[in-house]
Amino acid sequence: QPGNSKKEPASSLEQVLKETSREMVARSAATLVTHPFHVITLRCMVQFIGRETKYSGTLSAFATIYREEGILGFFAGLVPRLLGDILSLWLCNMLAYLINTYVLENGGTRVSLLRARASGAFLPQVSMAEMKSYSQAVTGFFASMLTYPFGLVSNLMAVNNCGLAGGLLPYAPSYSSWLDCWSQLHKEGNMSRGNSLFFRKVPAGKRYVWE
Repeated sequence: QPGNSKKEPASSLEQVLKETSREMVARSAATLVTHPFHVITLRCMVQFIGRETKYSGTLSAFATIYREEGILGFFAGLVPRLLGDILSLWLCNMLAYLINTYVLENGGTRVSLLRARASGAFLPQVSMAEMKSYSQAVTGFFASMLTYPFGLVSNLMAVNNCGLAGGLLPYAPSYSSWLDCWSQLHKEGNMSRGNSLFFRKVPAGKRYVWE
């Protein structure tokens, strides 16, 4: 009935945990299925460094990886990618829940009072739903920044020792595992390598090959 609109109940912590768990399972399954294509994509880009044509197409790339590395070759770098996706999801959803519950919900009354006092002035009308969607976007960006090292390690392991010049010395070091890759990047201070949109940092003491 008109005039009987009720305030939508805030999402409880239990509901957020259940929804995040279901989303985690779905996202992990999707990552597991699509990771072989991700590996092929990365290797097709990296082979440009040595002007190679080892991976000339999707079907031939599948055949090449299976012949040289077996089934495990399709899932190179899968573990850090899964960990990064799961951690990013939980950080994003939990931070959004805390902001929506303890900041926006509790601050909604204060915002309404301020609007009432300044009724003669122009104030942009932003609904609570819009503010919550903004908070979700901000927390997603923040979570992706924190979990960036997992994606970096995953990409490096996907091309590590794959037979391409870009994945071998002197262009790239050889890693025994993704933990070894993580450790070396941490020692070099390169955990955020490539994260900046505008600036690039050249590590001190590094030598690069120029042809």
